[in-house]
Amino acid sequence: MTDTYTQLYIHIIFAVKGRQRLIPKQHKETLHQYITGIIRNKRQTVIRINSMPDHIHILVGLKPDIALSDLVRDIKANSSKYINKKGWCVGRFEWQAGFAAFSYSESQLDTVVNYIKNQEAHHTRMTFREEYLAFLKRFNVPYNPKYVFDPDDHAEE
Repeated sequence: MTDTYTQLYIHIIFAVKGRQRLIPKQHKETLHQYITGIIRNKRQTVIRINSMPDHIHILVGLKPDIALSDLVRDIKANSSKYINKKGWCVGRFEWQAGFAAFSYSESQLDTVVNYIKNQEAHHTRMTFREEYLAFLKRFNVPYNPKYVFDPDDHAEE
């Protein structure tokens, strides 16, 4: 084979540790720009990014030269350091250990982009926990409810 051709679109979702509401609205765009820079430095493409105070959605065009778990690890590690350095919250900022990722075809991108874009409106009708579990169910991802969120996560919504 002379070359590799791919078209991979991945919707990544992960939460603030304990689902605490620690992403300040006034710093949201700065965080999105910083994370976009992390992803671009890994030679991947950000299609859409948006966050709520307790979680983030990122739609990426993923090339096969990086493992998804490595990309998410780098996003989480570097953005946590950035938030802590900036002092945006009292105490230490951390992301939850795990993440969810779902693949889409190009024909579905507009729907996913709009979904991510409209997070604020969406979350007037559904909590993050409900949203996350609905994604797992919709994509037939087997999971143990005991391990979906951090063990110390007692957030009430």
